[in-house]
Amino acid sequence: MNQLHNAFTLFLSLLVEALPFLLLGVLFSGLLLLFIDERKLTSVLPRNPLLGAFVGSLIGFLFPVCECGNVPVARRLITQGVSAPVAIGFLLAAPTVNPIVIWATWIAFRDQPEIVVLRVVLSLAIATIIGWVFSAQADLRPLLQTSVVNSMPSPTKKPRGYWSDVSQREAPVSALLQSGTFLISGSGQTIRMDTATFPMTAAVGTTKSLKSLKYRLGLFLDNSVLELRELGAVLIVGSAIASVIQVSAPRELILSLGQGPITSIIAMMVLAAVVSICSTVDSFFALSFASAFTPASLLAFLIFGPMIDLKGIGLMLSIFKSRAIIYIFALAAQLTFLFTLIYQMIY
Repeated sequence: MNQLHNAFTLFLSLLVEALPFLLLGVLFSGLLLLFIDERKLTSVLPRNPLLGAFVGSLIGFLFPVCECGNVPVARRLITQGVSAPVAIGFLLAAPTVNPIVIWATWIAFRDQPEIVVLRVVLSLAIATIIGWVFSAQADLRPLLQTSVVNSMPSPTKKPRGYWSDVSQREAPVSALLQSGTFLISGSGQTIRMDTATFPMTAAVGTTKSLKSLKYRLGLFLDNSVLELRELGAVLIVGSAIASVIQVSAPRELILSLGQGPITSIIAMMVLAAVVSICSTVDSFFALSFASAFTPASLLAFLIFGPMIDLKGIGLMLSIFKSRAIIYIFALAAQLTFLFTLIYQMIY
């Protein structure tokens, strides 16, 4: 009974900590959907895969969200036709490479400024490399969930803006033959809510009504509520799994592994994936292990956790199929271990 109580307490703490940042990401996603023309967005992003992954990894400075809030934003970027290197670079780097997390890490590790610098630099490098690797997949659609694929621009046509002519787009498939979430507008027409171009699917009649601020704000609110409901359910399941594992796995076992230079790195990476703590406060959690673990293992915790944890994996399943997440997990784990081991050997 005591373990059940502890698990429930951890579950609530994870949920309360993550929900505000998930809400922030959903709101940013809605802003991208309604107020940013994807033609302009994609036109300014580099076409070179490596440079695109690097720029995508830096977008976190513009969208300062943690590993809960970055998923809806990354999904919106993908549905707007942004290339895989850019989207994956953002997905992996945004939880760390943003001003809020950098400031929090500095507060916790002000006596070890190299930890702050290396956390940002190595997170940026790992996200860029993984994004660049995924550029080898010419068409990302086989790795994406069906709902995301249905929301993406047609592969035979260039992405268009929201206000482009309806007649220039492909004829929409009947709503009865599609999966997804729909609303019924005041005129009785269906509005597709899980697509980047859903304003164009509504038979609103005139360009003026499409551009109406009141109309767009209404769609923004409806989309935000539906995305929060969808991703919130996934977040609840992921938080529940993380809390159960935290209670079930004896922490003494993890601490006993932290004595060796290699096992300490692996132990802290496992701990980062299990505890699923938000990147805005994980530096203070890592600081509590400073007396028992090496600086390299603390660095591994701070790098790997925001990229891959149980809670984040659950959210990422709303974008990617399981095999894509396995690829991302394996690459992130290998690169994190390699870079932090090099840091351990040098210092």
